[in-house]
Amino acid sequence: MQLWTPNQSLQKGRFIVQKALHDGGFGATYIAIELRTNKLVVIKTLNSKRQSESDFPQQQVKFVNEGLRLAQCNHPHVVKVHEMIQEDGLWGMVMEYIDGENLEIYVDKRGQLSESEALRYIDQVGQALEYVHKQGFLHRDVKPNNIILRGGKKEAVLIDFGLAREFTIAKTLSMSNFGAEGYAPIEQYQRQGRFGTYTDVYALAATLYSLLTGRTPIPANYRKDGDAFLKAPKQFNSDISHKVNDAIIKGMALEPQDRPQTVREWLELLKPSPKSQIQNLKSSKMDYTRLRDLLAAGEWKAADQETNRVMLAVAGREKQGWLDSKSIDSFPCEDLRIIDQLWVKYSNGHFGFSVQKRIYESLGGTIFYDGKIWEAFGDRVGWKDRGRWIRTVDVVFGMEAPLAHLPWIDLHRARWWGWGWGVYYFYLFSRVKTCRL
Repeated sequence: MQLWTPNQSLQKGRFIVQKALHDGGFGATYIAIELRTNKLVVIKTLNSKRQSESDFPQQQVKFVNEGLRLAQCNHPHVVKVHEMIQEDGLWGMVMEYIDGENLEIYVDKRGQLSESEALRYIDQVGQALEYVHKQGFLHRDVKPNNIILRGGKKEAVLIDFGLAREFTIAKTLSMSNFGAEGYAPIEQYQRQGRFGTYTDVYALAATLYSLLTGRTPIPANYRKDGDAFLKAPKQFNSDISHKVNDAIIKGMALEPQDRPQTVREWLELLKPSPKSQIQNLKSSKMDYTRLRDLLAAGEWKAADQETNRVMLAVAGREKQGWLDSKSIDSFPCEDLRIIDQLWVKYSNGHFGFSVQKRIYESLGGTIFYDGKIWEAFGDRVGWKDRGRWIRTVDVVFGMEAPLAHLPWIDLHRARWWGWGWGVYYFYLFSRVKTCRL
């Protein structure tokens, strides 16, 4: 049995152990410094309990194979696994060190989070889970203290893949019945059960429950035995919207078949409903009847061109053919709201400036340029294809396009002083936020 201690040298002096973090159900976690780069890393091994079990060699094989697969994952909201190392027969998973506090500590310090802030983090973690699921993994341990906010940023990172396992949809699997009480669904209390993406849906919904109420939900096994029932989160926080309250309850349905079956399906339940009708199609500057008619008919390309036209007209920039920072900062909120509401309504929440802004902010975006965030946004909304930014001729004008792909509006043709056309959208998203869309 091996336990590493502070100042212990690993890999012939390449790493020096700084301290042990914790000993969980499967893994022992350490902070170490890599002397060559002078950077901190986190190294996880199977813990002392696992080391003492008769099938430890087989467990290590699984640990190594899964670590190697996780090392191939690359997502801004998933902790990065760098490599696997071996020290005296004990394998370790070397991961990035994230300087920040986890959401459990964050909520303990600040109390219940606002709905908008909580949804930002949940959307980010949801994106991470969607990515992980596409790689063939379930996380199986989503909870507030396994989500870290990068220091100084509103960027959530999903960590601790100690319970992560490969899965096959709709197949009964034998998995260890570990999981955090309050966040683990009923199938994780069973040695054999039907695991799927809905398993992580439960934990993500339970995490949102905790962020908004400051409480750990009632464990699923207590609910199953009839010893307790799940109280609606709105009972503990009246500011929670009915839509979010209902989505949490749906995501935490006791039986797997009663939950949304994928993370994306559940996240869609959290989206604000498009307004059933637009109260006024005319502002003091523009009549938006034609835009309404084009969108209602599903003429997406023509509607995009009409959006381009009316925005230039409202801003008085028809001759220039593009909007500058001043015209965006002063663009009338009344007009921006009508345009956005029309796009959101007739796309059923699939397109619109407010939809784009929500995704942009979920990636950590602000009014200040950040190349990595802008690249991630381009990937998410389909404005990048195989690593390259698309052109107008490549835009998908239809409902088959990715979420928030439209409006494209070709109003950024002036190249924005060499900053790149993305700067246009940073100013636009700032105005969308100011106008409270």
